[in-house]
Amino acid sequence: MSTLSAGAQAASDVDLAIRNVRALVPGEGVVDADLAMSGEWIVDCSTAGTTGASTLEGNGLLALPGVVDLHGDAFERLLMPRSGVKFPVGVALAEVDRQLLANGITTAYHGITYSWEPGLRGRDTVVSVLEALEAIGTCLGCDTRVHLRHELHNVDAEAEIQHWIRQGRIGLLALNDHLAMIEDRLDRAEKLSEYTERSGLNPSEYRALVERMGQRSSEVPAVTERLCQAAVEAGLPIASHDDETPAMRTRYRGMGAHLCEFPCNAETAREAMESGESVILGAPNILRGGSHDDRLNAGQAVREGLCTALASDYYYPAALHAAFQLHCEEVLDFPAAWDLVSGGGARAAGLSDRGQIAPGQRADVLLVDPDSALGPQVVATIAGGQLVNYHDAAGCLRAHDVA
Repeated sequence: MSTLSAGAQAASDVDLAIRNVRALVPGEGVVDADLAMSGEWIVDCSTAGTTGASTLEGNGLLALPGVVDLHGDAFERLLMPRSGVKFPVGVALAEVDRQLLANGITTAYHGITYSWEPGLRGRDTVVSVLEALEAIGTCLGCDTRVHLRHELHNVDAEAEIQHWIRQGRIGLLALNDHLAMIEDRLDRAEKLSEYTERSGLNPSEYRALVERMGQRSSEVPAVTERLCQAAVEAGLPIASHDDETPAMRTRYRGMGAHLCEFPCNAETAREAMESGESVILGAPNILRGGSHDDRLNAGQAVREGLCTALASDYYYPAALHAAFQLHCEEVLDFPAAWDLVSGGGARAAGLSDRGQIAPGQRADVLLVDPDSALGPQVVATIAGGQLVNYHDAAGCLRAHDVA
């Protein structure tokens, strides 16, 4: 019997029970267990033959804590699936919610870029996503939050972002500076086409905009410091993105940015780790065997102990599959591999109520078939104690009411 048992629960106290699963529990690894949930919380994890108002028979499926995804921007493809083709934001976000839950993501930070560009990453899109999430958020199955990716040269947005921080509309602030990279790529036809398509500008307009932004570089440091101060005062986690050197990481740390997101090299990641900070890398990097931008190899970083969390980045299925791949390749034992996509993200964001299966934790639980011919598959997703996703083509799971 698991030592995490909080005592036998009467059926009348349990809204949802999951019986006969192999649960990943802190300090014990994967153990045979029954789970009991009341409202949105886990109240028991034992082998006590738990039943509740509703009961799922797990038939030996893995029960895992839900994925906590700190950085995902695949939703952009639902907002604009083709160049210049936009869809209603509410429709897009509802579909994103289904994709998140199907891939085991129960807490998602949408990486919304607020750039100096117009179009997909401009103000109108950011405001529309914020407003849509606030309007439909209670209808979504996934606990969906905003990871505001502030482009540092977007200095005119300072007052607005500070206002959003004070209003509590942002869940994570990230410091991004892609201007130099964009300047270097303007002579590459395929990259210039990408930039013009998402911004709606023609090539000459886009080049002129980049030049104007470069002329405002002297304003960036003071604006960045003031925004970080506002975030620190609000208790908001701050990440710096694509840190290129240990010195850059040190500078952002001094502003209160204690999350090192997608560092460009091992030296920078190591500097963050030695300072006790979270290092967030992309799960697609694990699946592909390296970075698509020829930067830090996430798999090697994990081997060297230079990663504390993996994010879906641009591909929602990546988190689930990356954890299993790290285990199958014997890079990490399974509890440590899964922690990279669940507990690691929760700790980085300061969310102490999720990321593990234990009494008192939020009832975000995945039932996973690890032996599917399609690779590991999420059979069911419970988020906040509610069954929000169910796909059991192989007939692994049975459900019945016992009330």
